[in-house]
Order: sequence, then structure tokens, then C-alpha cells
Amino acid sequence: MADGTIQEVVQNHSSRVGMTPEDLEQSVLEHLFYTCGKDLRSATPLDVYRAISHATRDRLVHRWLQSKRTYFHHEAKRVCYLSAEFLIGRALAQNLLNLGIYHLAETSLDHRGLTLKDILEEELDPGLGNGGLGRLAACFMESLATLQYPAYGYGIRYEFGIFDQEIANGWQVERGDDWLRRGNPWEVPRHELSVGVNFYGRVEARVHVDGTKSMHWVDTQTVIGVPYDTPILGYQNNTVNTLRLWSAKASKEFNFSVFNDGDYRRAVEEKALSESISKVLYPNDESAEGKELRLKQQYFFVACSIADIIRRHKKRFDTLDNLPDQIAIQLNDTHPAIAVAELMRVLIDEESIAWEKAWELTKAATGFTNHTLLPEALEKWPVPMFERLLPRILQIIYEINRRFLLEVHVKWPNDDERKRRLSIIEEGPVKHVRMAHLAVVGSHSVNGVAELHSELVCTQLMPDFHDMWPQRFNNKTNGVTPRRWLLQCNPDLSEALTERISDGWARDLSELTKILEYKDDTEFRAEVRAIKRKNKERLAKVIESRHGFKPNLDSIFDVQVKRLHEYKRQLLNCLHIIALYQDMKENPESDRAPRTFIFGGKAAPGYMMAKLHIKLINDVADIINHDPAIRDRIKVVFLSNYNVSLAEIIIPGADISEQISMAGKEASGTGNMKFAMNGALTVGTLDGANIEIREEVGAENFFLFGLKADEVRGLKGSGYNPNHYIERSPRLRRALDLIASGFFSPDDPSRFQPVVNELRNLDTYMLCADFDDYFRAQFEVDQCYRDPENWTSKVIENLGNIGKFSSDRTIEQYCKEIWNLTPCPIDLTESF
Repeated sequence: MADGTIQEVVQNHSSRVGMTPEDLEQSVLEHLFYTCGKDLRSATPLDVYRAISHATRDRLVHRWLQSKRTYFHHEAKRVCYLSAEFLIGRALAQNLLNLGIYHLAETSLDHRGLTLKDILEEELDPGLGNGGLGRLAACFMESLATLQYPAYGYGIRYEFGIFDQEIANGWQVERGDDWLRRGNPWEVPRHELSVGVNFYGRVEARVHVDGTKSMHWVDTQTVIGVPYDTPILGYQNNTVNTLRLWSAKASKEFNFSVFNDGDYRRAVEEKALSESISKVLYPNDESAEGKELRLKQQYFFVACSIADIIRRHKKRFDTLDNLPDQIAIQLNDTHPAIAVAELMRVLIDEESIAWEKAWELTKAATGFTNHTLLPEALEKWPVPMFERLLPRILQIIYEINRRFLLEVHVKWPNDDERKRRLSIIEEGPVKHVRMAHLAVVGSHSVNGVAELHSELVCTQLMPDFHDMWPQRFNNKTNGVTPRRWLLQCNPDLSEALTERISDGWARDLSELTKILEYKDDTEFRAEVRAIKRKNKERLAKVIESRHGFKPNLDSIFDVQVKRLHEYKRQLLNCLHIIALYQDMKENPESDRAPRTFIFGGKAAPGYMMAKLHIKLINDVADIINHDPAIRDRIKVVFLSNYNVSLAEIIIPGADISEQISMAGKEASGTGNMKFAMNGALTVGTLDGANIEIREEVGAENFFLFGLKADEVRGLKGSGYNPNHYIERSPRLRRALDLIASGFFSPDDPSRFQPVVNELRNLDTYMLCADFDDYFRAQFEVDQCYRDPENWTSKVIENLGNIGKFSSDRTIEQYCKEIWNLTPCPIDLTESF
């Protein structure tokens, strides 16, 4: 019998791995027959999608196995990226592109009378993230594979992802996102690598004969974590890394004796409670039960991941002394921060390593990325809940804190207030565990995700920690993968770029600077405009199919798509629309460029003010879109259920990218990068990565407005009064009065009174202070758009100078400056 090496299997199954049209077509037909149980005559589009996906996965598998063997053989250091979200988007088109067989698959289907674009629509978006955090994790995983760095992603296989958003009578309605209802051809379950995770119980100390003491977590409830692996392929290379997502299963499937006694509900209760852990992304945590489930989720996937990391390390090495030399654990925000305590528990309780050594290993292996400047977003968990749910973990956190506060005492002996601010345990009527503090104390590196954000982390969010360990803090400005966010979602623009500067930009986005040579080329300018119009046509068809009208393609497609939150200021955009509408009503002959305002994004189910903003946008749209005096000079649309696939249509069709958060609130943003990468110009504040985008593309190619972060702080400190700005801005005052009058809500005139009251009395995010300057910037947009040549020049400047914002650049910085990783290329002919 043959040895069954990768090389032998590949050699004997060319239809499974071959890259010729004949091999691919044969592979698809075989999967249609053997995997789907269909032939071409009876196959549905979903069957064809499954067959193509399995055929594509076949071509990943031997690269995947070879990657694992190569890393093991060469003892390659790996990054383990822990994230509660991985918003990976659809996989088939990305994998076809990265394999270099997209056009081959397209041609093969054409010969059979099928269209690849139609088949791609059969794939459901995995809703495993809420926005930028999860999409960034997905971009990072793709860049790591493209740059040939060994990596594992760890997260949760949510049965129901971020909710499906419907708009009913203008209101957001949440529906379950059953993204697995059609199956998932990309994942491979690894039941043999399941991990037991403990909850509840108690801790008992045991004294051994030699006088040493050990702690044992006993009488626990155990949940089983089952890993599901997804291959992450690099762009046109042989590297395939692993995204491992954990699904919760009950340790006891079914209580048969209880069932026989007639208590049918209790017979399956434990199973249902255990499996609720991976049931849904971000359960509502307004209640104590919701909070406990969130904490369970975080500990569950962290405990599974740490166990897996240690298992794989011990399989290759007979010591854990070299753990930081082989593994870099990166915490993507505070959700996995409990990994610090869990790694300590494993090293101390299971591996019998002394505290001091275990602590040094933990710190050396762990890095922490902060993603927010909002204090309320820095997670804190009530100590009583923590103690009941995770008693051993809380003991370890208390000991970490005790030793840490001794360090603080040595550095600042008489500063009790500083100790209180720095403590991992927040004192109060109910004590809380501060997860961001745990992450900072237990990591060797703490990074922000844009230059301004990192500066504010050091000076505003965590100044005491920065005073203590200034060398621990650094910046890694975010980026996005150009393979998905340009090559895949904007093929016509990608082709135009490649024709002029070769395809090297897809691997090295800085090469886009070469396109600046064509800035004054009239043929290229005309082609850029034609491509934008074609992309607007594609977006217009989506709007027409959903809302019953086709936008004016000559209008400015003005887009704000992102999570609904007050600090992101969708309301400021809406106020501008109302003011513009009033201007046009009062001056019907005014010469303004027509605009189509496009919104999209989800509000958290319990976030009532954000949901009210969605309703206001839709009510404003309903009035303006049906006003015959306005015709198509202004149209407003809210596209429901914004996700990765919809973003891939919206972003290439945008003329204007709205990045208008209050300065000092947005950590970075990545949508701003995607829009600029696709030829949209930015209207924005000096916030997050907007600052760096403006520096790169040029101030003259960016529509700036609004207060700076230090001006925001100064104004807040001196006592901000929104009425001062309302009274001196007739446009703003009239817009607010129109909302308050019930003009946009005749069925309920007081519906939006909470919005008006907030702006007049608090205006937490200072829309009133920025409104007039925002209106001015929008007028500049209007004037600029009237000159197509000048506009196109700015678009090309954006394209040519956006190279910094590739996630490849970000990952290179992480690998060199934090993780100490080196590339490990995969040779498919190498035998181990």
C-alpha cells in the first residue's frame, strides 16, 4: 500500500487539484454527482454553487496540509489571532481569485450555459461580525496568508450571526441570521480536537506531601468546544492558514432517565443551555442573563483556543519555556482579554509552572489591540457574576492585580488615587473586573489602530498605564485587503489599473503611485468616469429592486454606510439633507448638483436612539422622495441589511464617502480606506485614520470640516451649549424646527422629539457646533462635482496615494515590531 503522502495523493487525483479547464470541469461534475447527488439536468443553482465550492476547496486542501506540515517541520513561529468577530464575507469568489482561476471558472460555466455571477449569489454571507472589528480580522487573516506568515485565527462559530435587518414602516426589525441553513462547504469539523471548558463549581486547595499547595477547580459544569476549520488562502501563492471557530456542545447530550420519567423539557435543558453559548453573536446584555452569556462566550472561545495552542506546542516541543518564541497571541480588543488569566491558569494549574515564570511567559506571548476611545465600550464584568461563573479565573485575576498594585506602590508610593485608577478591580457598590486593564497588564505590547487614536490612548484613555510602561504602547494604523476591496469588488477599475501599471499593485498597493503618471491622460480620465458610471448603474439596480425608483446616475452618490451609533453622526448627515431640501423648496431655481443620499448600517437591538435615527432617515426619505417639486434633485435611501456583499456593490458606486464622526471618537475606521481605494472622495473630520488618509491623498483632495479633537475637549471643558450654535445658524434652527413640528412624522408629530431634545439640551456629539462647517464642505463638493475633469483628477490622486492603507502594510508592521514573525513560503514539492 502506498504511503499516502500529499505528493502521492495529488499525483493520483489530478481532477481534484489540476488547474486546467478540463480538470476543473471534471472536478465540478464529480462533486455535482457524488457530493450533491445530482447531474447537470437536475441541478439547481445552489447545487452548482456547492459543486464549484467543493471543487475549489479540493484545490486548497493539499496546500492547506502542506502549509501545516511545513510550519511544523521548520518550527515556524505563528501568530494566534483571537477575535470575537471574523466578518469574512463570501468565500467562493475570493478563493477563485486568489487561486488565479476565476476567469477559468467563468469560462467553464459559460460553456454550460451558466453564469458565474449568478452562482456566486447562492452563497450566504457568514454574519460572524458586527462591523469594522470583524472585517479587520478577516482582512488580517487574508494578508497574513498572502505575505506567507504562519497564522491561526480563533473565534466562535455562531449558529446565528449578526441579525438580519429588515425595515418595516421605517423602523429597524431584527430577524435571526440563519447563515448555516444551506450548509457551509468551506468548513471542516475537527471533532477529535474537541476541548472541555469548565464553568461554575468551586476551588479547593490541596496540600501535597512535600508541603506545596495546588488549586483545583472542581464540581464544574463542562461545555465541549468543537472546532470547525476554514482554510484562508493567500493571493496566488501556496499558503493556506487556518481560521478555527469553536462551536459549543453539551457534555451530556440527553438525560435519558429524566426523559423516561416524563420530564421532557428538563431532559434536554442542559444541552440547550450549553449550546446557547455559540448560538448568537452579541446577545442583548441589558439583562443579567445576557451579561452572563456574553462572559460565557468570551471565556468559552478563549479557553478552547488556549488549550489548542498549548496542545499543538506540546506536540512539537517537550517544554513550554520557548512558548513566546513559537507563539504570538494577539487579543483583538477586550473580548478575548480573559486569555491573560486563562493562560496563567493553564500554566500554573495544569503545567505546574511557578507563578513568576508563568507570568513572564504570558506577558511575552501576548499582545493587545485597543479599538475604542469610548469608555463605555471597555468591558467590565461584575465581580459577583465572575465569582459564580469563573471562580478560579477570578482568583488568578485578583492575584495578578495584587502583584501589579505592588509594582504601582513601588513606583508611586503615596498615590492611592492612581492605584485606584490603575487597579484591574474597579471599586464601587458592586465591584467590577476591568478587562482592558487586565489586557494591558498582561501584555508586552498595547497598540492603537490610527495615529490619533494611539496618541489619545496614551494621553486620554490610559495615561497612567502609559506613564508606567511608555515602551509598551505603539501604533499600528489599520488597513484593508486590496484583493477583496478593489480587485474583487471593482474588476473594471482593477483591469484599467493593471493595463497601465501591471498587476503588481494587488500584492503591493504602494505601486498604485505609478497611476499618477496618467492623471492628465484624457483617455484614462474618461475611462475612470465610465467605470464609475457603470458601478453606479449596478448600485442603482439594487436600489430600484428594493425601493422602486432608479436614482439619477448624473447625481452625486453620497454614501454613509456603517454601524449606527450617535458618535458616527448619521444624524448630522440627515440634518444636512433636511437643510438642503428646505433651501431647494425656498429657491426652486437654485443651481445645485443633484444628489442621491445612500445610508446603510445596523443599530444594536437595544440602542433605541440609534433606531430612532434610522426611522428619521426613512421618514425624511419618504417625504422628500415623493415631493414632486424636488423630482430627482434629491433622493434618499436606506439600504437594509448592510453586510460585506452589499458593501462590495455600494463602495465602488460611491462618489462621496461620509466619514463624519466627532473628532476623537472613531479609533480608525476602515470604510474610509475602502471608499478612497475605489475612487470616492471623502467628506470628513480630523478623526481616526481620516487624518492619515488626508495626509496621503492631499488636503486639496479631501473635504475637511469640523472641530479637531483638542477643540472638542476644550469646548466640553468650558461648558458646551448647543443653543449657542443653533441660534447663530438659521439653517440648523429651521431644520430642527421642521423635525419638531412633525412634518416628517404627520402620523405621530412628537415621534422625533427625543432627537430634537437631545440636540437642543445636550448634543453629546456636537452636531450643532459642526453643522455650518459641514454644510460649507458639502457646498464645496457641489461646486467641485460640476467640473468633471477636476473631480476626476482628485479621484486619481486618491487612487494613487492610498497604498499605505493596505492591510499588508499593517501586518508587516505587526510581524516585525510585535510578533517577531518571519515568512515561511510553502513549496508543494517539498516532502516531509
